Amino acid sequence: MSAHTPPPGFDARRFKALERSGFNRIAARYADGAHLRGSLQAALLEAAALAPGEHVLDLAAGPGLLARNAARQVLPDGWVLASDIAEGMLAEGQRRAAAEGLPDLLAAACDAEHLAFGDGRFDVALIGLGLFIFPEPGKALAELRRVLRPGGRLALSVWGPRDAVPLIARAQDCIARLLPAPKVPRPSVFRLGDAEALTALLADAGFGDVQITPHVFNCHFDCADAYWQAFLDLAGGAAEALARLPQATQAQLRAAVADDIEAHRGAGGFCFENTVQIASARR
Repeated sequence: MSAHTPPPGFDARRFKALERSGFNRIAARYADGAHLRGSLQAALLEAAALAPGEHVLDLAAGPGLLARNAARQVLPDGWVLASDIAEGMLAEGQRRAAAEGLPDLLAAACDAEHLAFGDGRFDVALIGLGLFIFPEPGKALAELRRVLRPGGRLALSVWGPRDAVPLIARAQDCIARLLPAPKVPRPSVFRLGDAEALTALLADAGFGDVQITPHVFNCHFDCADAYWQAFLDLAGGAAEALARLPQATQAQLRAAVADDIEAHRGAGGFCFENTVQIASARR
């Protein structure tokens, strides 16, 4: 299986339905965990180099973490449209935008591989930790290229190599050890963590001037339960599947994770150093 295509037997429709359900379930908690990824959001926006008055699409926007900060950089003459397959995430973003005193946050629920926007409509597109979720990321990038104007810009982030993202890998390793392997595996969230693979994917989709820079950020948790909850609050469809397990199995996983992360224990809790790839490109 290549990084660009799903595994044999993969049911994209079912996968997307589970992701939508999972992210709708965790919308508020996902937004509450934004502080853990604060430096990542800042690095991505720096790579985007937004200017006042620009029209911006935030794809896989979730609860609008990037969209709201991007809006502050392009308003009042520009605007940001937040798009996601999970309408509950977008509604959470709209609530938070209103609470922060921002103008109404534009939002549209749609499938990233089938965007419902006109050609050349946007100056800039953003994807924060989302491209690896799409069953066919090349198809989503082709759609993004279509809706960007000539010379338009793309800035995105993806998880780095598996060994460089213990925030996700420790929990996944524990799940793989204790639960039966799925009949059809999910696309790996690390499948675009290699800079060469990501560069090739962007080039294949017709983007040029590709630049990729690793960004390291740390997450600190007071206790093992806080780490496990943070993982669930990021996991979307995986979290939805775990929530359907018997309570005893969920408790077993929680206890096993606490043992597995002892290597990350430090003063005052647990610390995880993680790497993401920040990519920028031009249509």
